[in-house]
Amino acid sequence: MRRKKKEKRELVLDAIYDSSLISKLTNHLMFSGKKSTAQKIIWGALEEIKKVKKTESPVEVLESAIKNVTPMVEIRPRRIGGATYQVPREVQPDRGFSLASRWLISAARAKKGKPMAKKLAEEILLATKNEGADRAFAHFAW
Repeated sequence: MRRKKKEKRELVLDAIYDSSLISKLTNHLMFSGKKSTAQKIIWGALEEIKKVKKTESPVEVLESAIKNVTPMVEIRPRRIGGATYQVPREVQPDRGFSLASRWLISAARAKKGKPMAKKLAEEILLATKNEGADRAFAHFAW
């Protein structure tokens, strides 16, 4: 018999932008429990976005970037008989956000020579235009 599904904990909203999306992204960016450092990086990235996109809210820009990067379908292995088949499955919203934020953060970390806030802002802006390093995963969105 399977266990019960674990209940989702209530997430503390971001202090400045009052957004659960930003607090989730902060938790994904955080290393060794250094949440204040991760928050400074994200807030710095959102300030950079605000400088470039003066008409739009930086939270809206971040939401559209996450939406563009989120995959619709992923391939999961399924064992049938003695063979393992790659079966396409629809991505659940939580997993989609998790994958999208991981891809954005890893693409920003892969860039060198700039502060992390600037690199993250560049990746977010490129993702809103459907460009950038995250297009390597575009084949997931059939």
